[in-house]
Amino acid sequence: MNVSRLPSRLALVGGTAVSSVLLLSSAAYAHVTVQPQGEAAKGGYATVNFKVPNERDGASTVKLEVTLPTDHPLASVMPQPVPGWTVVVEKAKLAKPLDVHGKKITEAPSKITWTASGSKIEPGRFQQFPVSLGRLPEDTDRLVFKALQTYDNKEVVRWIEEPAEGAAEPDSPAPVLKLAAAAEDGHHAKTGAAGAARAADENQTKTEAASADVSDTTARVLGVVGILVGAVGIAYGVLAGRRRSA
Repeated sequence: MNVSRLPSRLALVGGTAVSSVLLLSSAAYAHVTVQPQGEAAKGGYATVNFKVPNERDGASTVKLEVTLPTDHPLASVMPQPVPGWTVVVEKAKLAKPLDVHGKKITEAPSKITWTASGSKIEPGRFQQFPVSLGRLPEDTDRLVFKALQTYDNKEVVRWIEEPAEGAAEPDSPAPVLKLAAAAEDGHHAKTGAAGAARAADENQTKTEAASADVSDTTARVLGVVGILVGAVGIAYGVLAGRRRSA
């Protein structure tokens, strides 16, 4: 055995092992995911990002289809425009109507499709697709969004396997959004475009109510002051009349 070549062989074997680990790690995590911007609290609204990495060396991603959960339908789904991509939100009839702020909702968004229109997710790149969702359900800890990723070579990768609690991650896991506990003050958390608009309306209502209370209180105080001034004037007049009589 040539001892002088041993370090070179060890270096080659070590490099190969490290490369294999890195390749396996990247393959294990290169899938479509969904993450909230901030917190996704039960009963509230949230803006989430669907993150789509390109995991092919010779093809680019040109379409993403996300199926929305039917067991916990979402009444409000508003995608944020992404340059170079068109987006379509499909709706479907609900088996059981939703009650949202006292209004019956008989249909809800069921699918979002982004299609490249001048842009692609090239090899070694990723793209995020922001969406405002609400109201989030209060009777579950997570939402599962099954997704299809289409490449320009016609290949379709199906990210549709639901991860099970305590089990190993499947080969093609569906994106899962974990929900945080509802706000402790009893008010639903409000994030994202829909939540921000709703919060602004409520704040305006509170401001108007507070202004009305202040005006009412001021009027009452002025009324009491007027009565006191009048009483003092009458008393002064009576005293003056008595002095003149004396």
